[in-house]
Amino acid sequence: MQTDTDKRYAIVIDTFKCFDCKACMVACKVENNVPDGYWRNWVRHTGGLQGKRTHFQPGQCMQCESPSCVAACPVDATYKRETDGLVVIDPDKCIGCANCVSACPYGARYRNPTTRLADKCDFCMHRLKRGEIPACVETCPTQARTFGDLNDPESKVSQLLQSEKLVQIVNPMVNTKPMIYYVKGTEPADWTVQPTLPGNVHMPLDFWSKS
Repeated sequence: MQTDTDKRYAIVIDTFKCFDCKACMVACKVENNVPDGYWRNWVRHTGGLQGKRTHFQPGQCMQCESPSCVAACPVDATYKRETDGLVVIDPDKCIGCANCVSACPYGARYRNPTTRLADKCDFCMHRLKRGEIPACVETCPTQARTFGDLNDPESKVSQLLQSEKLVQIVNPMVNTKPMIYYVKGTEPADWTVQPTLPGNVHMPLDFWSKS
C-alpha cells in the first residue's frame, strides 16, 4: 500500500491544448498572493512568423529531481522534501541572497520585493495538504496540465507516462531532471532532442527568462 512517504508529484503539459487564456496565471497569483509584476507561472509565445502557428508554452518551477537551486542555497532554506519530492523554500531560513534565483536554469524563481525572500511555484503545497490539486491545474479550461503522483500507477500522470511520448526540458548546461513533462510533438520546433539523453529536450538558458 502506498504511504505519504513515497509520493513523487509531477505535471504533464499538452501545449496544443493551451490557447493563452492566462487563467492558470491569474489563479496562481491569487491563490499564492504573488506580488504585482511577478509570476510563479507563465505562458510564453513562440512561432507565429512566416506562416507558422503561434505556439503557447505554459511553464513554471520544474520541481527537479536534482535541483541546482538546492545546491546553491548557503543556509539550506531551499530543500527537497523527502515525503513527496517537492522543492520548497523555508522562509524562516531564507536570507534573501538570491543565489537560488541565479542558479535556476529555468528562470522560475524571483525575490519577493516586499519580504526580500526567494519565492517560486511549490505546486500549491497548501492545497495538496487539503487533498486538492494545484490552482493552475484546476482552473485550466482545456486541461492542458495534468497533475498527479508518478509513484501511483493509477494516477493520470503515470498513465500518460506509459501511453504518451513525453519529453523533459533539459538545459544543456545542467540536467536537473525536471518533473514537468511535455507531450512530445507539442514543443516548439526550435527545440532539439539531446542525443545523449534520449527523449529529453534541451534549450538555451534565456528561453524561460521572464519578461
